[in-house]
Amino acid sequence: MVSEEGLINISSQLLPKEEMLEVGHQKSNISIGVLSESEEGENRVCLTPESVGLLVELGHKVLVQSKAGIKSGYSDVEYSEQGAEILETTEEMMQAQVLLKVSPLTTTERGLIRKNQLLITSLQLFNQNRDYFTDFIEKKATAISFERIKDNTKAYPLIRSMSEIVGSAGVQIAAHYLSHPDFGNGTMLGGVPGLKPAEIVIIGAGTVGEYAARSAIGMGAQVKIFDNSIYKLRRIQNNLGQNIFTSTIQPQVLSKALKAADVAIGALRVKETGTHYMVPSYMVELMRQGSVIMDISIDQGGAFETSRPTCHKDPVFQKFGVTHYCVPNIASRVAYTASNALSNFFTPLLLEMSDAGGVSQYLKRNAGIRNGVYVFNGIITNNRVGKTFGFNYRDLDLLLAVLH
Repeated sequence: MVSEEGLINISSQLLPKEEMLEVGHQKSNISIGVLSESEEGENRVCLTPESVGLLVELGHKVLVQSKAGIKSGYSDVEYSEQGAEILETTEEMMQAQVLLKVSPLTTTERGLIRKNQLLITSLQLFNQNRDYFTDFIEKKATAISFERIKDNTKAYPLIRSMSEIVGSAGVQIAAHYLSHPDFGNGTMLGGVPGLKPAEIVIIGAGTVGEYAARSAIGMGAQVKIFDNSIYKLRRIQNNLGQNIFTSTIQPQVLSKALKAADVAIGALRVKETGTHYMVPSYMVELMRQGSVIMDISIDQGGAFETSRPTCHKDPVFQKFGVTHYCVPNIASRVAYTASNALSNFFTPLLLEMSDAGGVSQYLKRNAGIRNGVYVFNGIITNNRVGKTFGFNYRDLDLLLAVLH
């Protein structure tokens, strides 16, 4: 008979060389830097104090830039009590192996990147120029766009999480402006017994649309949902657990619904080609005085022809007597909630990276994370970035295959 130890030795001999290398990798402790946000209107932070405490307890070093969490309701003291090291300057923060930030790195921050550093931020591709990527290339850094990371179902978990928040928050904001003495018409979104409920038109049956509908229905409003995907319309009815008005985007039907609407929400992912809006200005002109448009699609060009981007400090304007709210970053308005959602996403990611033995080994094991990588050790790996900005790009899987 073969002993248990002998079986282990035999099985290890049968493993391919690559698999034997994987077995040999040990858990590695990492240093993590949480940068503060300098972008106007960005109030979120990537890790909460509770998550920092867990990471420190498991042997990792966490650096937090001073006041990084202040707009999300977290003080430097709360982070330090959980074991974080509070640093004042960006230069000091750059000693971390892994850097986390919600918004893309600034020019100053990119100039301080160290060789082989890992940066995890949003990318916001359409807001970047060629120099943004050149800085990563020169420093041979690795950069991951967290909004492009996929889960095991091929979905984008962080986008979905933020979309859930934005959909729910959007209805609350709309309710505020609908009842506002200057920007609304004094209507309560929910309605009361004996009176006609407020009507909400939602254009887009994705995650934002679904959670907007949930909130609106919960408040007692009457909801109508438009989308050109029958599958999405059927799915949203099933998810909501009740029959509501749904329709494909037919101009006459949509115009009639908007004419009677108190609130219209643009929650459609606008295509990159063709018309950038679904609602022409003549339909907006027919809407009720004091009604409210929430154009959540504004970061992609907007769903309404009359929309233009606004900011948290000056969020609304009126056109044809209709109040338009067109802030691209609605999730930052509820920074505490959004930051907790971000932290719930990043914490297990960092722990899995540590367990894998480092960045390269983690990327080898996780196809969903690989999907978010656009620069690896100074090499562009995203074909869209390469084609847009004129870079040569390489397949990430091939680059990882040659690493030992």
